[in-house]
Amino acid sequence: MEKDLIEYLAKSLVDDPSQVQVNIVDGEKSTILELRVASGDIGKVIGKHGRIAKAIRTVLQAASARSGKHTVLEILD
Repeated sequence: MEKDLIEYLAKSLVDDPSQVQVNIVDGEKSTILELRVASGDIGKVIGKHGRIAKAIRTVLQAASARSGKHTVLEILD
């Protein structure tokens, strides 16, 4: 569910939605979502002073609260 949410949000923000990739790395206590976008769209996902990235992470924390696992979003180049 969290993967679909991040993928939907990222595709809504970027110019090239076909380049959006979300990979899941499961750990014991946490789950890491790795987000990759086209190099020209990285600024649109991060936003000024990281505001958009922070908002996406907040929505992700709210969505993953039910599962009881800590979910982390990493935005990769």
